[in-house]
Amino acid sequence: MTDPTDPTETTLRGRVVTSEEVIEDGVVALTGDRISWVGPTRLWAGDAVSQSDSTILPGLVDVHCHGGAGASFPDSAPADLLTAVRHHRSRGTTTMLASLVSAPPERLIDQTSLLAELYESGDIAGVHVEGPFLSYARCGAQDPGSLRRGDTGLLADIIGAGRGAVRSMTLAPEVDGFASVAEMLRENGIVPSIGHTDADALTTRRGIDTLGSGPITATHLFNGMPTWHHRAPGPVSECLASAARGGMVLELIGDGVHLADETVRAVFDLVGGAQIALVSDAMAAAGMADGRYRLGPLDVTVHHSVARLSRDTDPDTAPIAGGTATVLDLVRRAVQDAGVSLVEAVRAGSSTPAALIGLGSDIGRLQQGMRADVLVVDATFEPVQVIRGGIATEEES
Repeated sequence: MTDPTDPTETTLRGRVVTSEEVIEDGVVALTGDRISWVGPTRLWAGDAVSQSDSTILPGLVDVHCHGGAGASFPDSAPADLLTAVRHHRSRGTTTMLASLVSAPPERLIDQTSLLAELYESGDIAGVHVEGPFLSYARCGAQDPGSLRRGDTGLLADIIGAGRGAVRSMTLAPEVDGFASVAEMLRENGIVPSIGHTDADALTTRRGIDTLGSGPITATHLFNGMPTWHHRAPGPVSECLASAARGGMVLELIGDGVHLADETVRAVFDLVGGAQIALVSDAMAAAGMADGRYRLGPLDVTVHHSVARLSRDTDPDTAPIAGGTATVLDLVRRAVQDAGVSLVEAVRAGSSTPAALIGLGSDIGRLQQGMRADVLVVDATFEPVQVIRGGIATEEES
């Protein structure tokens, strides 16, 4: 196994995507667990490196993911949780938050405590709690029986169980107790995210104002909220406006199921990749065959890779229940189907979410001194090599 402190240098050559440009023929040098050099091959002073048709990206960052490879962060046993992490890591996601869904208080507390162990081991960057302070009208694939008004006592218990792991929480601005929950989130350095909301534009604006300064996100913009109508703009217009002013980061599940490619392109055109985080919202079925799965307390059926709540009614009209893609899939689709520039798409899959969770000075960019998290892909955006902290994923113990 590679020792990340070994001074031996690893060099990669190919098309290099930095946070500012695409270097068509570039070199990325890694020394131990750090990036030691990035630039055009013509300026590289080290040993010769063979030319490659590969594209070299920073390791990707997913701030909203419920599982994968058959394992679910909201419900799987401790021995299975790392399975989901490893699935996404093998696809280039070198940093991730593990997302929970609305559940009975004891379940949320227990599962947060289990995930805290993965946080303490460095396998995940923290926990995202999606609920339970959400709108009944827009619960989507959240269990309506687990939703409740804002409860700072429950929030304190969840934060305590996380032992520093809780990094973000989704809540609806119209729920009773929103202001007190928002205050506690800010006091504990937890990023609030507006989502699963039926609020009108004015209520959303007041909620954003209540959250005050500091990072704010919109949980999977457009999904779990009213349609943006010209006479009833709802939360979508306020979130877009806030992002355009630099005050909010918008999560987009740009998988062609949750959002049309044209919608993804329009949001990039409006606010840019610096205000967008491409998120998988993946559940246990990511990387698996069609079939029956669980998402928290609810049954989910996956058909043609689309996850929906299992219901006796027409399955094509049941609520979508998370995703089955990875962030790399979303970057690929943004570039190839939505027409987003490679630099902007990669930014939304790496540096923007990294900065959002307070890790922007260490990960998310190919830059000297940053952690050696690197993803090498081929012409079809399939992973060729994934390196995390200077260690190739296949060499991890």
